[in-house]
Amino acid sequence: MKLRNNIFALDVTDYKILEALQQDARQTYTDIGEHLDIAHSTVYDRIKRMEQYGIIKQYTTIVDAGKTGAKNITAIMTIYTEPKESEHVAEKLCKAPEVLEVYTSLSEELQIIAKITAENQERLHAFIANSIAPLPGVLRIRTSILTKKFKENQFSIGSDPKKVRFIKETSNIERR
Repeated sequence: MKLRNNIFALDVTDYKILEALQQDARQTYTDIGEHLDIAHSTVYDRIKRMEQYGIIKQYTTIVDAGKTGAKNITAIMTIYTEPKESEHVAEKLCKAPEVLEVYTSLSEELQIIAKITAENQERLHAFIANSIAPLPGVLRIRTSILTKKFKENQFSIGSDPKKVRFIKETSNIERR
């Protein structure tokens, strides 16, 4: 990974390390190094640098809620807002535990798209009626309850030799 003009450029080794971590983040540096035919210290240094620069944001566990016996419904909401209130509404949504994801979209008008979960339709309705609809700037809400999941993946970096660029978020990151 090189830093040029405040832009990070990953090389093929960085890509391969990221791909290995995405397949199994519990692997040891030694396991990854052996698989990629590089020293474990190189793997360690590169991972630490990618963590420091925010390329690797966190390590997490993805739980299949259905297999835990959890009964819930998931919905996608499109929330139409007054332009000056859009960010305020999005920030409020981000604080609600029922909200899984929040995005803004600009088509004919400014929209917030949110993925939410609730125990049942009654709780979903209550959340919308009591927590979202009253927010200043909310004009209308469209809700679609998801009935069947065909595919759900996380972003995967792959080991494509093309370079990905990440714009530096803060000015206090040191050059290495």
